[in-house]
Amino acid sequence: MNAPAPFEPPRVPSDSMPPGRAALSVTWAALPFLTLGYATPFTFAAAALWRRKMHLVWATLVYGGLFAGLMLVAPAIPTDTGAQRVAGVVMFVLAIIGCAHAFLVRRQVFDPDGLSGIGNEAVVERVRQQRLLRAKARDLAAQDPGLARELRIGRPDLPRQYNDGGLVDVNHAPAEALTMLPGITPELAGRIERVRADTGGFMSAEELSALAALPPGLTGELAEFAVFIR
Repeated sequence: MNAPAPFEPPRVPSDSMPPGRAALSVTWAALPFLTLGYATPFTFAAAALWRRKMHLVWATLVYGGLFAGLMLVAPAIPTDTGAQRVAGVVMFVLAIIGCAHAFLVRRQVFDPDGLSGIGNEAVVERVRQQRLLRAKARDLAAQDPGLARELRIGRPDLPRQYNDGGLVDVNHAPAEALTMLPGITPELAGRIERVRADTGGFMSAEELSALAALPPGLTGELAEFAVFIR
């Protein structure tokens, strides 16, 4: 079995979002500069309404206050040198600082949980790694059951250091741990414990399903996450 190729992070942030969303996020972040700062408070206000984050609300208030000040001094700009200086500073903050700020937070606005692009790839890679860990732990248990018991493979109820990828030892784990198997309710876990006590344990997911009268649809999932250490 070939090991999965190592995961490589993208070289630029927008690579981790779908192209359409990445383009939209860049356009949104560029609005303060493209509008010479006039759209800055509205840009952040839209983001604050969408994401409901306090840092975006505070940014909206600050940029909104600067924009209001700019509107107040606007009538005096043609004749008042002081008003011109104030307007220049405010427009610089709204256009340049606002644009830089928008680019800084655009990922938090358009991909706050990292669920697109690289987020999905990381989840897929994690699942593959867990499958590989389960396969290795299952092989070890088949070759050396004593070592497997010592490593506490399939015993999420006990403290341990060995990572078995989420296996549950049906032959030794208590009912509480058995409920971690897919589809196993507390009632089914109790039934498995009773049958296990009567039979001395199980050899496979198929035998488990047959002897404990489990729903047939569970057998495939149990085979993936259960281990049967004798």
